[in-house]
Amino acid sequence: MSKPITEFIEKYYLHFNSAALVDASKGYVAHLKDGGKMMITLAGAMSTAELGKILAEMIRQDKVDFISCTGANLEEDLMNLVAHSHYERVPHYRDLTPQEEWDLLERGLNRVTDTCIPEEEAFRRLQKHIVEIWKDAEAKGERYFPHEFMYKMILSGVLEQYHEIPRENSWMIAAAEKNLPIVVPGWEDSTMGNIFASYCIKGELKATTMKSGIEYMAYLADWYTKNSGGKGVGFFQIGGGIAGDFPICVVPMLYQDMEMHDIPFWSYFCQISDSTTSYGSYSGAVPNEKITWGKLDITTPKFIVESDATICAPLMFSYILENS
Repeated sequence: MSKPITEFIEKYYLHFNSAALVDASKGYVAHLKDGGKMMITLAGAMSTAELGKILAEMIRQDKVDFISCTGANLEEDLMNLVAHSHYERVPHYRDLTPQEEWDLLERGLNRVTDTCIPEEEAFRRLQKHIVEIWKDAEAKGERYFPHEFMYKMILSGVLEQYHEIPRENSWMIAAAEKNLPIVVPGWEDSTMGNIFASYCIKGELKATTMKSGIEYMAYLADWYTKNSGGKGVGFFQIGGGIAGDFPICVVPMLYQDMEMHDIPFWSYFCQISDSTTSYGSYSGAVPNEKITWGKLDITTPKFIVESDATICAPLMFSYILENS
């Protein structure tokens, strides 16, 4: 079997961050081969960076068992799915003046670094259909998590009329088809979260129709308890922030607060981050700090790749797919 990515990085990625990338990739493969499970956390704007092109394949090939992501990553994969041709790339984004930024707003283009998401074709297309699903659930007295509502919308087929990228490039379609467990901490801080809040303020929906972040933690705790035997569960963190900090805390919560003293630590840890080590920063904290919080064991394999995840994650996922 041809392994072009493996051959390339093992030949040239020999020192510093490049060597850490190889070591972490090998550790991920070893963890899976030993029967371990893996959580991937998505911070930043990985969906708008089109990480779904390879993350979807990771999901299809059972290389990821659980995802924690921001509300933005949950929805932006679907926005790209239904409005890709309307996106605009701004390669000179560093040179934009305030007036040029305002002009983008006036055109309904919301900028994420070098990429502008079109409001009407992306946000509003999703809103039209998701609101109907929210209201239907409320009328039936049903409650779901944010990702479950998204799964319902995907599996209903209502978005197929808008598809502008191959369905195999959408990680959310792959996840929905597998019914992959997801937690979306801080979902309220997203476009769909804001839209849901607006309907609650107007009295058209009840906040209780959407399951909460506390319920997400309980859901994760139940899953972790049932899946952390044997080799255990690894933690592959892309970026930092709430997408990483929320799920990693399930271990000390179970151990310290639930007094489940036999609960295993996370059994692999890798973070891709361009955050520098700094005072009080979760994203910039070295992995060993997590030992003091009861998240990682002394013996947990720990890796940190200090680089841009849009460069590193596709390389690492390619290596993992070639070797496991």
